[in-house]
Amino acid sequence: MLKHKHLVVRCECELPPVAPRTVTEWVKTVIESIGMKIMMGPYAAYCHTEGNRGVTCTAIIETSHVAVHVWDEASPGLIQLDVYSCSDFAVEDVLAHLQQFDPVLIDYKFLDRDSGVTVVS
Repeated sequence: MLKHKHLVVRCECELPPVAPRTVTEWVKTVIESIGMKIMMGPYAAYCHTEGNRGVTCTAIIETSHVAVHVWDEASPGLIQLDVYSCSDFAVEDVLAHLQQFDPVLIDYKFLDRDSGVTVVS
């Protein structure tokens, strides 16, 4: 039976990743750790526009997608992460991967979108 789990994370961090390759490798690791399979990507690019500098990365997984946006101009830096899957996964497994960026604040919502949108945590 399909699930519809959606994790939305906002992480302020001291060491935001600035290289697209670093972010793509990080996304691969996150996907593998939650037991998902990559279909395409991850693809990443760096935006050089002042006020919006940082890396954006997306990956298509068998069960939906993972997207991350990093803004590295501010202090602390900001990571916005979106993990959507039609399979179960543990929020803690995803959040643990943010520790390498020296987070000062992690805020998230875990949604069940199976029938409506219900906040799980």
